[in-house]
Amino acid sequence: MNTSAVAKLLGVSSSTIQRWVKQLELQMDRNELGHYSFTDGDIQLLKQVQEQLKKGVMLQDVTVEGKKTRIGVVKPAANEQIDEKLLEKIKEFEQRLNKKADDVVSYQLLQHRREIEELQAEVEKLTQRIECIEEWMNKEHQRIPSDHAFIFDKELPKKKTKRKNLITSLFGF
Repeated sequence: MNTSAVAKLLGVSSSTIQRWVKQLELQMDRNELGHYSFTDGDIQLLKQVQEQLKKGVMLQDVTVEGKKTRIGVVKPAANEQIDEKLLEKIKEFEQRLNKKADDVVSYQLLQHRREIEELQAEVEKLTQRIECIEEWMNKEHQRIPSDHAFIFDKELPKKKTKRKNLITSLFGF
């Protein structure tokens, strides 16, 4: 019987039956959905509890004879198969994740290598240009007599700044 059928038989609510089972730690069978499944022996046990409560005994002081040990519904072999499948899936995901990580690292290394080669080529070009400029400067420096100064060595004459009228400077004309 289910909880509601036992409750009707004893004349109490379903929650009362559930409370008795939990507080008295009665080991009742459960179905695959987790609902209580009561046998005739279980009903007799609950009738004993009800009689004691009618006599005025507090629920925590109720004594129950003939408590049975709880028998599980779930088969352990099925759990082991599920556990093995889960472990296999986890290992498969770990392998795929490691492969993906290795692929990403390989790609990044190739990118960095290409960038380094490009930078090395650029440095080589700049080195060649500097050498050409140095050669040209050496040739030009030999042609110009040392007593001639470059334009950059001379100071340019300073330009006189025009003073603005006080009124024009205030109004920005």
